[in-house]
Amino acid sequence: MRKLPFYLLLALAPLASLRTKAQDLDFPDYRSKKDNFSKIRETDIRNDVAGFALAAVDESIGKAQLAAVPVKEVGNNFMSFDDGNIQVIIRTGVFFPSKHKMMYIEKHLVRIDNHPYYGGTYGIAPQTTIESITVIVGKDTVAIPATAYNDLFEPQFSFSQSGSTRSRNGVFLSSDKRTNTFYIYMLNINGGGSEFTWVIRSKQYLRRVVDFGFIK
Repeated sequence: MRKLPFYLLLALAPLASLRTKAQDLDFPDYRSKKDNFSKIRETDIRNDVAGFALAAVDESIGKAQLAAVPVKEVGNNFMSFDDGNIQVIIRTGVFFPSKHKMMYIEKHLVRIDNHPYYGGTYGIAPQTTIESITVIVGKDTVAIPATAYNDLFEPQFSFSQSGSTRSRNGVFLSSDKRTNTFYIYMLNINGGGSEFTWVIRSKQYLRRVVDFGFIK
């Protein structure tokens, strides 16, 4: 049996140590799986995402770790990456229930602003949002539509492992240099686990990959 790459073992270690269990929901789950890793049809994107996403761990065997844009700075509400050509800044904000339309079934939150939502514990109102994602390639700003992240909540910049603060978030460069593709990735270890990936190709937002509930 081939072993998992060391960096994936490091990522999985804190997950295994958590006592979080997958939710046994007794209310409707409206979350769609259309953006899941398992739904990716583009071979090149699927191969690249398998190099870093936990939802793709079964396909990670034999995949080389992708080159990454270095982390520049991390604050309470932002994380930035910069390699001199690609700049990415993810900013978070506070979730104010009064500013949103909240749909409950009994006492369980199932939709926000008429849409299912991802991240955090499904059924419970989130506390934090992704406020913005700024992407600059060279001198060009890449437009990231709000619909790419406004239903994603409880983003995390780091997690605790063995008394140390670590992060699996990253900006990863495609293994195929011809496609001018890179991936912005966030791992959120809470509420059953979630991970968000945004795909940028030729200075344009292409798609997202969203998985959840992988902590059993």
